[in-house]
Amino acid sequence: MNESNIVPTHITVLLHEAVEQLAIKPDGVYVDCTFGRGGHSREILKNLGPSGALIAIDRDVAAHDANTIKDERFTLVHAAMSDVALVLKQQQIEKVDGILADFGVSSPQLDIAERGFSFRFDAPLDMRMDQSSGETVADWLDRADERDIGEVIWRYGEERFAKSIAGKIVAARGGGRIRTTRELAALVAETVRTREPGQHPATRTFQALRIFINQELEEIEKVLPQAVKCLRTKGRLVVISFHSLEDRIVKRFMQTASKADRLPSNFPIRANEINEATLSVIGRPIKPSNAEVSANPRSRSAIMRVAERTALATL
Repeated sequence: MNESNIVPTHITVLLHEAVEQLAIKPDGVYVDCTFGRGGHSREILKNLGPSGALIAIDRDVAAHDANTIKDERFTLVHAAMSDVALVLKQQQIEKVDGILADFGVSSPQLDIAERGFSFRFDAPLDMRMDQSSGETVADWLDRADERDIGEVIWRYGEERFAKSIAGKIVAARGGGRIRTTRELAALVAETVRTREPGQHPATRTFQALRIFINQELEEIEKVLPQAVKCLRTKGRLVVISFHSLEDRIVKRFMQTASKADRLPSNFPIRANEINEATLSVIGRPIKPSNAEVSANPRSRSAIMRVAERTALATL
């Protein structure tokens, strides 16, 4: 059987742990910012009562096409997660009781050849999460200068051979644009002579280009402050990251949001001008169990952080 014709199955990471940390109220209103194939959403709905509600968001049209949830308490919206505040406004919802964001790439995105995310298949070099808009990786590589390509591969892939790879890409354009995943993977493999055991030479380059073309880190930076503003007092923010670049943003945001200004008691400033803590970090970061990693190796790098909206916050 052709591997590219296999129908991919997505296994939701930290399924029960994430929903448990939302501390769901039966009549609460919740947001799944990264619907994917609906694993977390289905589990949330199981815990909601008849008067509860769940708003799910995903910018990938394929996620909407694959959705099979039919529940009057459920609404799925085509949007980027960074539009969460706008989505809730359009739904006439002011505050919610919990927000979940799982930043992982879904298995169908990786395993369907035509999406162009993987060097395992020979497919158009696309990598867009939302194929209804935006520039493909092939388009960008065809116009970007060598310095920008190298910077992207270094920044988002932490690839030590980034400069050499960029030079190779630009040189290859003399014979025509790089159109497919296999063409790019082969080109990178010619440049990267050493790599960690078991890792393909193009792994970091593909990760970097995917993150860049979808503005994934910028999306995280935008969604986190919006999520806090949309939460009710004691509402939970649950976030699952899959690599250090993502987790670093989440960790720093939660740490900063959980600290109030510490000023001398006689400092000349009005009380309403002091920055109050808007979040309280809940527990320690949670990682998948050994059993989950064994059953789903793609979960091994996941890390979940949880925070709660403080009562004193005046956003």
